[in-house]
Amino acid sequence: MMHGEFLFRCWRPASAVLVAFSVMGFPLLAAAQQEAPAAAKPAKPAAPKPVATPVAATPAATPVAVQPALLGQFGDWGAYTASPSGKKVCFALAKPTSSHTAPPNRPRDPAYMFVSSRPAEKVKDEISVIFGYGLKANTDANIEISGANYAMYTQLDGAWVKNAAEEGRLVDAMRHGQDLTVKGMSAKGTASTDIYSLKGLSQALDRVGQECR
Repeated sequence: MMHGEFLFRCWRPASAVLVAFSVMGFPLLAAAQQEAPAAAKPAKPAAPKPVATPVAATPAATPVAVQPALLGQFGDWGAYTASPSGKKVCFALAKPTSSHTAPPNRPRDPAYMFVSSRPAEKVKDEISVIFGYGLKANTDANIEISGANYAMYTQLDGAWVKNAAEEGRLVDAMRHGQDLTVKGMSAKGTASTDIYSLKGLSQALDRVGQECR
């Protein structure tokens, strides 16, 4: 089931290290999507959470090729671990169970949601989404779950929870929910709506927590 190499930006854009690995059977090249304009520059994050000193100077840094280990598959979520640059990273990963665009049938690469932990940086359960296209600059993405909405700041093809104080509440809602919806807007004005099943997420996060304490 686990085939196809792609690049995973394993933490905030300020830290440019990427992890290259095989999973889910789809190729994904972060920050180089079909919907992105040729000369697009990354939008400045509106309110990023504090991050550790970047291990690379710019987002254009050469990716670090690391093969992660699958810790277990739990429902629709896989649990993984890797050690780019010698720093351990653990994450739960899933694909949308359904995706729609408006206008319909616009080209895009596969989308993914990650919940990541990095013990060396004292980061636990950080939520991020790769949309499969370049996102519209200075425009937030959005997560909807159980009647609540969580804004996400965007950069290139990725998004992160805008208000750090909300992330714990969101993770708790995800652990107890059935699904969530992620909405975004591409650089060319295409709106996307992705629905992620939350089946198995709680177990995947528990396994990630055991591996990255």
